Amino acid sequence: MPWDPNQYHKFQAQRSAPFYDLLALVEVRPNLKVVDLGCGTGELTRQLADALPGSDVTGIDSSPQMLDAARAASYASSNLRFKQDDQADLKEEWDLIFSNAALQWSENHAELIPNLYRRLAAGGQIAVQVPSNHNHISHQIIRETASEEPFRTLLQGFLRYAPVLSIDQYAQTLFDCSAENIIVFEKVYAHVLENSDAVVEWISGTACVPYFERLGGARDSFVDVIRDKMRQALPQSPVFYPFRRTLFSAHKPK
Repeated sequence: MPWDPNQYHKFQAQRSAPFYDLLALVEVRPNLKVVDLGCGTGELTRQLADALPGSDVTGIDSSPQMLDAARAASYASSNLRFKQDDQADLKEEWDLIFSNAALQWSENHAELIPNLYRRLAAGGQIAVQVPSNHNHISHQIIRETASEEPFRTLLQGFLRYAPVLSIDQYAQTLFDCSAENIIVFEKVYAHVLENSDAVVEWISGTACVPYFERLGGARDSFVDVIRDKMRQALPQSPVFYPFRRTLFSAHKPK
């Protein structure tokens, strides 16, 4: 997908908050081989590397635009490198598989999570955060608008539903992998945005992206319709934006 780093960073502070909760779940050990799946523009991967002294960290992302931004900011160093790859097709063996707000773009989590778990070395850890906000009114409006003409025809009927599982399903999946020290929880991050237009700006940097790449020149009209609907749905100012996220961590037995 053609990611826009500038659009994504319009709410950088709010998007970064769950990273620190996820990082707090990581067991800090020396000399770890670490992968950050969906590293984006790299600034949080740099913080991950700094929090794990002596570790070797690789940031993986499928977006060349995001990786260009990471390299331009000179986040790479002797213990941190970036490469373009498919996060769902992870290779090699890792002591820590870390992913902050990225796995929601890979399908079939009932298979994905066990596949990633198998890439852990003995004693290794997986730590993941995914948005679980797909039932918020903003996402409902995106799907509703995509189902209406002329967008339905332009999108050839495309609709995207988040593959994110419930917290019980993630816990069960990790248990079925024979994982230890399983932690799974959902947290609501209470964001206060100026108005409904700000919510549209937020989703334009994430949830709308798969639609944008298919709409071409109709992108702006798609956003206009969504903006009008959001103004009716959330007329107040400021807008309370309760963003749900799922975090989980588990270890592979030694």
